[in-house]
Amino acid sequence: MPTPRARRPRTDRQADAASRGVARRRRADSARRAVDDARPSARRIIGLVLGAVVFAVPLVFDVPGLDDPGERMLSIFLLAIVLWVTEAIPLVATAVLVIGLEVLLVSDQALLPMPEGATHYAEFLAALANPVIILFLGGFLIADGAAKYHLDKNLAAVLIKPFTGSARRTVLGLMVITALLSMFMSNTATTATMFAVVIPILGALPEGRPRAGLALSIPVAANVGGIGTPVGTPPNAIALGALAERGHHISFASWMVMAVPLMLVILLGAWLLLIVLFIPAGLGIELDMRATWHTDRRAVTFYVIAAATILLWMTESLHAMSANVVGFLAVIALLVTGVMGGEDLGRLSWPVLWLVAGGIALGDGVGDTGLDVWLLGLFDWGAMPALAVVVVMGALGLAMSNVISHSAASNLLIPLAMGLAGGIEGLEPVTIAVVLALACSLGMSLPISTPPNAIAYATGEVSTADMARVGIVIGVAGTTVLVLVMPTLWSWMGLV
Repeated sequence: MPTPRARRPRTDRQADAASRGVARRRRADSARRAVDDARPSARRIIGLVLGAVVFAVPLVFDVPGLDDPGERMLSIFLLAIVLWVTEAIPLVATAVLVIGLEVLLVSDQALLPMPEGATHYAEFLAALANPVIILFLGGFLIADGAAKYHLDKNLAAVLIKPFTGSARRTVLGLMVITALLSMFMSNTATTATMFAVVIPILGALPEGRPRAGLALSIPVAANVGGIGTPVGTPPNAIALGALAERGHHISFASWMVMAVPLMLVILLGAWLLLIVLFIPAGLGIELDMRATWHTDRRAVTFYVIAAATILLWMTESLHAMSANVVGFLAVIALLVTGVMGGEDLGRLSWPVLWLVAGGIALGDGVGDTGLDVWLLGLFDWGAMPALAVVVVMGALGLAMSNVISHSAASNLLIPLAMGLAGGIEGLEPVTIAVVLALACSLGMSLPISTPPNAIAYATGEVSTADMARVGIVIGVAGTTVLVLVMPTLWSWMGLV
């Protein structure tokens, strides 16, 4: 843990008070959530009722231009939209419900008659073991190992040293470290880890705007950093899965070449925005960050396996081994060596993995039944130039991901976008899928927009107004650069 040495007196007492205050607020917040979970809210009731209605309508009434399998898939698609937007049931429950309904309604095992050549039911179930899921499985196990052996906190302690002295420089350092960790760990886990480091630092800052700026910097950097690698955040995996289903392979390194420049630009812009709004010039803070490295056999073995895995991910073009295979080899190595065990597997973020699988299965169903063609035919997309389509889809991704989860927004939009890519001249499938994945990760204007935002809000240092102001500016500016600049850059670099 970091021990702050501030230039103001009573830092230790302030840090302890800040830690106790955050702990009390988190306990109270957990208690409120438990009560809310036990008592059905109006939103959940509305979601369940509306979901049942939209599910039944295409089954009861004939939909012009759609055959029976398309109408059944439309029912599943509309139900998924309602349940993911309202969260009437947990997101992961909706994901597995989508897979189950596809098996029962639009596969060769459907309860109702299906035409010849219907999709084999195993293809929908295979989404639960899609190669992209295996890639994320390896990433999650390495991330959990980093926490288990304190690699994450030790790296933070080492990397923050050059940024001490100035509060503005310290915020930059924390954002760089958070973004770096978030490239290989989940955004939520990264934020939780960094706040364990940040809480004592908060106590060394004056109350009010400086503390709010520091607290906001962590979720912003986590959300932005997640776009940098395929394993950084679920929307990336959803895009890769959708592209792989259509024969487009993006290597680990290629994704980073596409996403990291944007990540760095947004991160720098976000830091400048935060220090202008919250951190006054001349505010100083001294930190004593100590790293305590584990040197036992298991810890050293983990360090070697994690480093080798990341190196293999980043050099896929040299050895031609798929990043998905490398991720699975990492799982094997960690389990066989005893570095990680069955209990560690049990603690993985399985709901996230199954949520991604639900999105992959939804995309398969939409494409296999012809629903994508029908949906796209509702609008005259063909009259729009490719750039306009990219701008509209990027704006939709940003808007939706501010009010529903990033994964849910990606699950809903990417299958439709992939259908668009086949019918509009000049619109590359890779471009539209990656743009949507990255745009969905930039929705961060509300406490409900993303778990890192909720963690920051729970500290009590951040107001909803400040979060909205910062999130909107970063989201709109970042998406503008994404849709107007990055596709041209990717094309120039030969990536699309």
